[in-house]
Amino acid sequence: MSNSGIPVSGTLNIRKMAAALILLMAVLAAAFLYLHHTGHLVLINEETGEEIARYPARKGDIFGIGFIHSVNKSPVTDYYEIRSDGIYVVKTVYYGFGAGVQTQLEEGQKMEYGEDGSMIITGFDRRMDDLVYFVGTVSDHTLTLDDGQQISLRDLCGRNTKVRFSYKK
Repeated sequence: MSNSGIPVSGTLNIRKMAAALILLMAVLAAAFLYLHHTGHLVLINEETGEEIARYPARKGDIFGIGFIHSVNKSPVTDYYEIRSDGIYVVKTVYYGFGAGVQTQLEEGQKMEYGEDGSMIITGFDRRMDDLVYFVGTVSDHTLTLDDGQQISLRDLCGRNTKVRFSYKK
């Protein structure tokens, strides 16, 4: 008998049941995460077809691609959302007007100013069937994943590489 009045063998059975319950909960949590992790953001070398990298992603994740604009020399970041039927451009952030950046709003779009002086245009909602970036030679392109991780595309892919972005389930 233990001090609590429960036979020692009863205490061992309770511990075994608790351990089994904890193990079952861990298995269910892993299965839940696996089932809700539905795919990958995949980067492919457009010219060779070689897969460069893949990152866990799911519907609703947003990623950004930032670079220094080649003409007006200011930062630009385009943001994309993964949806069930593809990748959609949803927002762009830039810091200076000039050649190559949007100067007029289209229907459904709006522009706001960020605290840092950035211009933020939202309301694109346009599917990007051919999302390809040409990795810069003068300045880098940076991929920012939904979790905040930043990846240098120049380091990952090399200068002058045409990189196709796609979502694979």
